[in-house]
Amino acid sequence: MSVERGHGAVLHALAALILVIGVGWWWRAAPHPAVDRRLVDWRQSAEQLLPDIGDHEMSNTLALEAEAGHEEVVDVEQGEFLISVVCAGSDGSRVRVSLGEGSGRGLRCSGSRTPETFTVTLVNELRLKVSVESTGPVVFRYALQRSNG
Repeated sequence: MSVERGHGAVLHALAALILVIGVGWWWRAAPHPAVDRRLVDWRQSAEQLLPDIGDHEMSNTLALEAEAGHEEVVDVEQGEFLISVVCAGSDGSRVRVSLGEGSGRGLRCSGSRTPETFTVTLVNELRLKVSVESTGPVVFRYALQRSNG
């Protein structure tokens, strides 16, 4: 009877080993998505130019393709806010940032980049629209902070 248990234990151990080897092979053989190193660098640059600080109500970093548009909608309490925006991208890349339906403000994503900050009064929500011009991709970052003034 103990010989049968020994054979059973060996079979179970071999089955477990085969399973582990199969999962390892499958994991290594699975395709990994290509990472655009430029986007990683631009994200890091945007986050350094506009870092998270304790008094931000909200901040977000977005990777956007050429000629893409994105709308960010955030619920807020009524009040006056500072919105800071920055983007990073290849030479000649630009985005247009607007609140609501206005024409917005152009923002250069290459060369010397500094965050632009403007004050707005919001009632219930922030509706931030970002449009990338023909040169892309870009990384766009914004931060929303309650105004002290």
